[in-house]
This record gives sequence, C-alpha cells and structure tokens, in this order.
Amino acid sequence: MDRVRTRQLLEGIQSGEQSIEGVLEALSVLGLETDEAHIDTHRQLRTGHAEVVYGSGKTVDQIVTILQRLHSAKQDGLVTRVTPDKAEAVLKHLPDTCWHATAGILHRPHPQSVKPVTEGRIAVICAGTSDLPVAEEAAVIAEAFGHDVDRVRDVGVAGLHRILGKLDALREASVLIVVAGMEGALPSVVAGLVKQPVIAVPTSVGYGANFGGIAALLGMLNSCASGVVVVNIDNGFGAAMAASRILRGR
Repeated sequence: MDRVRTRQLLEGIQSGEQSIEGVLEALSVLGLETDEAHIDTHRQLRTGHAEVVYGSGKTVDQIVTILQRLHSAKQDGLVTRVTPDKAEAVLKHLPDTCWHATAGILHRPHPQSVKPVTEGRIAVICAGTSDLPVAEEAAVIAEAFGHDVDRVRDVGVAGLHRILGKLDALREASVLIVVAGMEGALPSVVAGLVKQPVIAVPTSVGYGANFGGIAALLGMLNSCASGVVVVNIDNGFGAAMAASRILRGR
C-alpha cells in the first residue's frame, strides 16, 4: 500500500466506482505475513519507502516467499546481505530478480511500484576498492529508491590528488555518501571541500588496529569538518536511506 494507491481508492469512493466496504477490505490488511516473517506492506504509505529485507541468516525459501509477497503487494522487493549461493538459488525460483553481486543485493522490481519524485543527485564516494561492497550497497539501494547516483571510486587519502580531481562531480551532488575503512579520514577531507551534507560510512576494512571498523568509526565521529553525520560500520543501506530522506524532505 502506498500513497498513490490509497488516493486511488479514496477517489474511487468519491466517483462511485468503489464501495466503502471494498476500500475497507483493501485497507484492513496492515501487512502480509509468511510463516516466519511479518512483511510491513504499509511502510511505504507511512515513510515513502517499501520495506527492505535484511537477508543474512534467512534461508532461500524464506527469501523467495518474502519477495513473492512483496511482489503481490505491488512493491519492489529488496534483500540485502545475500550470499552468491543463496542468490543463485533464488534466481532459479524468481528469474525476474536482479542480482547485484558486489553489493550482495537481490532486487525484484514491480512495474507498478511507486518511486519518490525528488530533485538532485546522490554521490557515493569510495575510498578504496576493498570498500566497494559497502559503497555499492548504498548506490544500489539509492537507485532502487529512484534516485540518480554518481559513483566516485578509489579516491582514498593516500593519493589526495585523486579526490581533488573529482571536485566538479562532488559539488554537483546534493548529498554525498563517503565510504572508507582504515583510519576513516576521507569524509573529513570531502566535507572540507563541499557545502552539501556528507554521510560517512566506516567500513571494517583495515589491519588489526582498525578493530573491525571501530577505528574508522571513531575517526569519523571525531571529524573536525562540519556537516558530517555517521552511520554504523558497513551500513551502506542506512546511508542510502538517510540520503533519500534528505532529498525527499527538501
């Protein structure tokens, strides 16, 4: 259920094409459920985004069923953190599903799903190629939400000239998602060069003293640059959701 579908139902009552009982029946189901998972099909109506499912720990059968139920609700199906073997098995059941290998995301679009209408672009900046899975998670989710995305890759601070060579692309974006591991310095550099909001994503990439991303997280939280907000370690999805809400709220 989304705002467009709800409006159609209410206009149907006004025009006499829909009965009150029929509309009440359509609105009465607050969510579709599987045997083991409750799917929040009204989330799009409340927040503007359909539910995105965290795939880690779920079986192939559970993922297939969830994608089928979302599809029957005329919503896009998005499942994050899916392993290649599970993705291959799901695709055998649902061949119309897209597999984004680097991001680890399954996306089953529905032709009647509603995308938010927004202006502006999201730039996803990735410090190193080891950070690409997290950066691609952010980029794929943002694109699935209907946003235009620019990808800027392998521009870590070890070669500062690389990010300086991308200034035009950075300054054309409306929101910037900056993904980095190691010491997590890149968001501070970027935020010192642009006026747009910067969403920093620490990754777990790094040697022992990186502590699985904690060093990058603390570095970003202690940024001396203004306008930097930080999401959890490896949380590309959370960054994309925040960027989308910033654009939709403008």
